[in-house]
Amino acid sequence: MLKKIVAAAALTAAVSSPASADIKIGFVTTLTTPAAVVGRDMRDAVELALEHIGGRMGPEAVEVVYGDDEFNAQKGKQATERLLLRDDVDLVAGYIWSNVLLASAPVVLSAGKLLISANAGPAPLAGRRCHENFFNISWQNDQTPMALGELLNREAIRSLYIVAPNYVAGQNMVAGVERVFAGEVVGKDMTVWPSQRDWSAELSKIKAAGPEGVFMFYPGPAGPAFVKQYEQAGLIDAIPLFSVYTFDSISLPLFQEAGIDAVLGSKMTQFWAPDLRNDQNQKFVAAFRKKYGRYPSFYAAQSYDSMFFIKSAVEAVGGDVQDVDGMRSALRKAEFPSVRGQFRMGSNHFPVQNFYERTVVEDADGNWTTSVGPVVLEDHQDPYASQCEMGG
Repeated sequence: MLKKIVAAAALTAAVSSPASADIKIGFVTTLTTPAAVVGRDMRDAVELALEHIGGRMGPEAVEVVYGDDEFNAQKGKQATERLLLRDDVDLVAGYIWSNVLLASAPVVLSAGKLLISANAGPAPLAGRRCHENFFNISWQNDQTPMALGELLNREAIRSLYIVAPNYVAGQNMVAGVERVFAGEVVGKDMTVWPSQRDWSAELSKIKAAGPEGVFMFYPGPAGPAFVKQYEQAGLIDAIPLFSVYTFDSISLPLFQEAGIDAVLGSKMTQFWAPDLRNDQNQKFVAAFRKKYGRYPSFYAAQSYDSMFFIKSAVEAVGGDVQDVDGMRSALRKAEFPSVRGQFRMGSNHFPVQNFYERTVVEDADGNWTTSVGPVVLEDHQDPYASQCEMGG
């Protein structure tokens, strides 16, 4: 039966797939549902990277085949299976959502393929479930909120209320903030994900608690929805709102259009910003804005990096992507031009890098964007690396 399924998948691939390339990269992201706005940014960055490398990695022509996770872990796993069986990709990259990645990773890794996450960084894959063929080119989920916790300390916030979705990434975000924040957490709500869009009960509890600050994490379209309700509840001018992964080039035009001026000056943390000064980033941001007419998000920055990361490994093995050992060795070195500047790959195959303060600002043309500030965490390695027994 399995042989028949594989044979049928091969026949389907022969009929429906694009013309064969020397190297085929599967890229899983969200291309439908309202969360597709994030997937679009990632796909656009991948296409820009392919344009910048002339569609080649080393001597070989490269093709990216996209898989749609439909904002669903099971659908993402099925999309990953199709990329491997139907499209016969050489390696797999992408993944926005931690639950999708955790469901899909065993499919790729059991097939002996390399897997590069362009965004999701769940704790298990950084720690006890680390794998020699898994690499993350963004962060471990806890790191950005750990930097936010340190920023809260610097801002002298002494009491904090936390609101986040109850799934693996939300749990990691909360753990990161709580690990570093030196003040008192006076309340915490872990909400239903991804369906909840009414936070009136949580906002009432925030009012009653009267904290000096509120930490929230809601990625994708949920972020603007929460902030809008926060403003409507009369809280945005009364209690500072701190976040990660909410104020970016995807959401800020929506806030600007809605006239939520209190967003200006909001602070967050990130490993990257559009105005981070290095040659690769300046080239990327300028080209992205020219091609697409908007600022790139950090999702786009990571996706752009992922293509150059893969390219460095392909060139190290002379284009022979079947040399997985050689590819893996090159990926560990991470010798490629990154939009974040200098960083290194940790022993668990997650980046060791700087995290910066970022502030929402208005640029010279009147567009709302984010601007880089001081380093909050320097050369930072995630807290789960010590649990990884891979040894390199």
